[in-house]
Amino acid sequence: MRRPVLLLVLPLLSMAACAAPVADPAPGRGPTTSAHRAFDDRAAAVAAAWRPGPGWRDGYVPLQGPTVLTGDPRFTPDTETAFRSGWYRAQVAIPSTGVSGGEIRFPDGRLTLPLISAAEAYRQLAQGDPLPCPGRPKRPGLPTPGGPTVEPGPDGWATSTTQTACLPLTVTGVTLGTVPVRTSRGEAQVPAWLFTVEELATPVARLAVAPTAVTPVPSVSPPTQPPPDGVVAAPDLVAVDGARLTVHLGVGSCDTGITPLVSERPDVVVVGGTVTRATGVCNAMLKLQPVTVTLDAPLGARPVLDVVSGAPLSIAAR
Repeated sequence: MRRPVLLLVLPLLSMAACAAPVADPAPGRGPTTSAHRAFDDRAAAVAAAWRPGPGWRDGYVPLQGPTVLTGDPRFTPDTETAFRSGWYRAQVAIPSTGVSGGEIRFPDGRLTLPLISAAEAYRQLAQGDPLPCPGRPKRPGLPTPGGPTVEPGPDGWATSTTQTACLPLTVTGVTLGTVPVRTSRGEAQVPAWLFTVEELATPVARLAVAPTAVTPVPSVSPPTQPPPDGVVAAPDLVAVDGARLTVHLGVGSCDTGITPLVSERPDVVVVGGTVTRATGVCNAMLKLQPVTVTLDAPLGARPVLDVVSGAPLSIAAR
């Protein structure tokens, strides 16, 4: 079935920006019935072509990245920069000894798979030292290495613009636990190394399943026909909350009438949207617009497919 959800007018986002998704429809706005029919036809073709591939129903196919925040970290600009850049320093010994297999708990069963050590998980998590950090000091009040020496003013160090310091996150502990992860078999409890970070309110988890035991998301071929004009893709999921899905729509910077649409079936859900293209001069910049749609039933283990590419969607990296 198909359910249009009309979007409140919000500023468009750039590819790297974030904004609050829209949950409430605005009646009487959006594309025409013919645009809805074009979406429905495309969604039907995508759903008919979907083939889950090996391991989808009985293996471990994660549909989100290997680094998971276990709660609200209470980021500051500095700590968010460090988290997204992978800047860490360990103040405790990270065990390098191997561990026995760990159990993944799916809604439909359990699976035991080999795990990596805490040291290997930390190696994957930590992406290097903050330096060099062009144009910014490593710590507040220090000149940039290799740059000009700047003396403090009468009131101390000051800058004319808001900048973040190149500071790593301090790891003070590590334990083996589990975290909820969206998979091809629904939300599962997956073994993870939980790193306690001094600067954050909650631990940072790195999934512990060995890469050799992970089944990749299957590649799919899009429908042979190009998408109808005005039908836009949903490149990734932002969040899943029962029957509520928040996705990004890939829209043009001058598009109007942005309308998220969903086609719900017993075995798959197809998402995307429609827009009204600008008729005047406009740049070719792509924007990611977060939108929310509500299903008739909780998503469960059903894959969410993009109406343009036909690919199953993963949760976007934080």
